[in-house]
Amino acid sequence: MRSGPERVRLLELFTSEGCSSCPPAERWLGELRKDPRLWRSIVPVAFHVDYWDGLGWKDRLARPQWTARQRAYSASWGTSSVYTPGFVVDGREWRGWFERGALPESKSRAGILEARATGASVAVRFEPEGRLADASAHAAWLGLDLVSDVRRGENSGRLLRHDFAVLSHGAGKMVPSGHGIWTANLSLPRPANNAGALAVWIESGSGPLQAAGGWAAQDPAGR
Repeated sequence: MRSGPERVRLLELFTSEGCSSCPPAERWLGELRKDPRLWRSIVPVAFHVDYWDGLGWKDRLARPQWTARQRAYSASWGTSSVYTPGFVVDGREWRGWFERGALPESKSRAGILEARATGASVAVRFEPEGRLADASAHAAWLGLDLVSDVRRGENSGRLLRHDFAVLSHGAGKMVPSGHGIWTANLSLPRPANNAGALAVWIESGSGPLQAAGGWAAQDPAGR
């Protein structure tokens, strides 16, 4: 997969099967599957958090590290509170979904990001538009068409569907490879089932810089 030089927004949703306000947000995220901007200017990922798990229903997709990611964002914004559904665009809190606002767009150029998944690893190559320092590469396998029959908690009796759900995540430091190119090789075994897409992004201290993504079925061998 490969981005163009224009900036591709990383759209993160922090969600939980234990939250009754989350299903509408997840349905909206799932509708991006039919949006022509998908992978071209928007890469959506859904991180399931675990702080609702003690209220009657354990979310099978939740991981403590996804909660830690949301809390790190909150701390960077100068607050200690977290909530679901919570949207983040390129590292910044985005409340536009609650107001049915349009996703923020970017006209800037970030550089070309390429990624290749082979076996249990993802090779990342980034040619930034400007100077780069202290950057990290991230990759996540995403689940599509996932279904959960919730029996307890706030969503008891509901059949929940999930798209772009993060199933596994890998990260590593970018290293200069000469001629303005930065690379990283990430350990990221592909989940046995339901890994329908791959998302890759570059982060610096200011947040995500560039993203790329694509359907796994279009590139089954990582070529």
